[in-house]
Amino acid sequence: MQNKNIVWQHGVATRDDRRRVLNQVPLTLWLTGLSASGKSVVSYALEAELLKRGLLCAVLDGDNLRHGLNSDLDFSPQARSENIRRAAEVARLMNDIGLIVIVALISPLRTDRQAAQSIVGVDLFREIYVSTALEICESRDPKGLYRAAREGGIAEFTGVSAPYEPPLNPSLMLDTGSVSVHQSVEMICSLIKTTSS
Repeated sequence: MQNKNIVWQHGVATRDDRRRVLNQVPLTLWLTGLSASGKSVVSYALEAELLKRGLLCAVLDGDNLRHGLNSDLDFSPQARSENIRRAAEVARLMNDIGLIVIVALISPLRTDRQAAQSIVGVDLFREIYVSTALEICESRDPKGLYRAAREGGIAEFTGVSAPYEPPLNPSLMLDTGSVSVHQSVEMICSLIKTTSS
């Protein structure tokens, strides 16, 4: 419930003013998929490529957010929803500044991703499904999380003991088991170009 004494303060500069200064269209590219599907690797490679092309962008990575902004949250369903809500609010603010925001979050539930889209705005939100198969993700397992989950050390682990609901109509699908990081980046850049034209 919003406090009635809190009022949104409107500045003089508009989103269009910032677009003109930056000469780019802001977007939120929301990469969703299982742990170890390649979301973070693709996100940081994309960030480097966009910067090389003169586009100002930033990555909001799930693990990094949990070191600061979301350090008070556990991994309960309610806390995971709040994690996604906060990331979406930050992405919206960054879009208002004119940035391209790359979000890398498992975000396993459709309702949470729809809520994120509502916060950011349908016109700026692009859902990218990193659809890498569970077997491939599990074979990578860089943090040993799948093994720990299989041994009962992690409760409610997405893909093992908690559900992942694939997007029904993503803007783009990337299977990093068959598509390289470079190819993934080029595919997302094509999506950005289509959106911006």
